[in-house]
Amino acid sequence: MSNRRQQAGGDRLGLLLELERNLRELRRLQRRGGTDLREKIVDLERRKDELTPRVFAELRAWDCVALARHDERPYTLDYVSAIFDDFIELHGDRRHRDDPAIVAGLALLDGRPVVVAGHQKGRTARERTQRNFGMAHPEGYRKALRVMRLAAKLGHPIITFLDTPGAACLEEAEARGISEAIAVNQREMSRLPVPIVVVVIGEGGSGGAIGLGVGDHVAMLQYAYYSVITPEACAAILWRDGERKAEMAEALKLTAADALELGVVDEIIPEPVGGAHRAYTEMASRVNGSITRALQELDRLDTEELLQRRYDKFMRMGRMD
Repeated sequence: MSNRRQQAGGDRLGLLLELERNLRELRRLQRRGGTDLREKIVDLERRKDELTPRVFAELRAWDCVALARHDERPYTLDYVSAIFDDFIELHGDRRHRDDPAIVAGLALLDGRPVVVAGHQKGRTARERTQRNFGMAHPEGYRKALRVMRLAAKLGHPIITFLDTPGAACLEEAEARGISEAIAVNQREMSRLPVPIVVVVIGEGGSGGAIGLGVGDHVAMLQYAYYSVITPEACAAILWRDGERKAEMAEALKLTAADALELGVVDEIIPEPVGGAHRAYTEMASRVNGSITRALQELDRLDTEELLQRRYDKFMRMGRMD
């Protein structure tokens, strides 16, 4: 695809996202009463429906990043409420504090006890600040590991949801051992003797994602991304120009299709037309189906075979045969 066509596709996606934002605002104003905005809403919906298939026919890597960051995209707790029953959130790492950037707890999946953990960005400005936009501190990863070890003790499968631009990079996170916490999670998740299913639902950024990402089956939503670094940061480091983010996104091979081809993920979960934010219930149903099928396959393995397959899976990544 030529640079001009790529730019055109990106411009159209920006226009589509702006249309969606305007529609949300008009609907909000309509609900409050006063001015009748129904005609404007119908017109914008028509324009959105006409533009959507053209935009999604020519998506590029940077477009997937934009969609993965969409502020209406379903987050971990949205999937938890739609897929699982009787979720009981557990708090704290038993060392320092509770980190709301990661949620973890016990739940039922079609009546089966499981453990769930995932990044949570927050919806409102206040909640996003509280949750640090899903960028977890060391205590977040230690909390998740505490709960996953409980799953191993009880013999329950583990499901994790990845959605973070990266781990917290503040001085306080470094002081409390963020790198060590992520490394320990990777090591311990590789050893846990229960099935682990991972789903990349939005941003799969760097160590922040892989700290919950070691599993037997790794699925990825169609318009999510998975990368060692964000495109902006990579462009700033390599070229001292963060505006070359779209170019860097292509080079990083961060899309779901790239990840599947490289063996980083095992499955791509298709999203509804226009993205996951367009149809929460439908998207949750597809994620539920992916998790259920993966667990049915993993249940056939004994512990020794499960752990060996998990080890082999991650050892194959990055090999040049």
